[in-house]
Amino acid sequence: METFESLISADKPVLVDFFATWCGPCKMMAPILKDVKDRMGDSIKVIKIDVDKNQRLAAQFNVQGVPTLMVFKNGQTKWRQSGVVQARQLEQILQQHIA
Repeated sequence: METFESLISADKPVLVDFFATWCGPCKMMAPILKDVKDRMGDSIKVIKIDVDKNQRLAAQFNVQGVPTLMVFKNGQTKWRQSGVVQARQLEQILQQHIA
């Protein structure tokens, strides 16, 4: 099994969705993330992290609220935002980090 660190160290953008199963806005993000992934294909990776099951990881990245979305590339945080983000905005952000 790959570690989180190895996953975010990819040279393509990795969109990480810190979410919780009980969170309403998180449920709204699911189809948006699917839409973005479907449109951008293999140029990006999308990972969902359940903060209740991965409290250490959530604490490590100082995730205070869900959903919190982060973009990593080569192990570095390139962007982060809490709350629902629309597909078009997410796509624009990810495009900026595709080499």
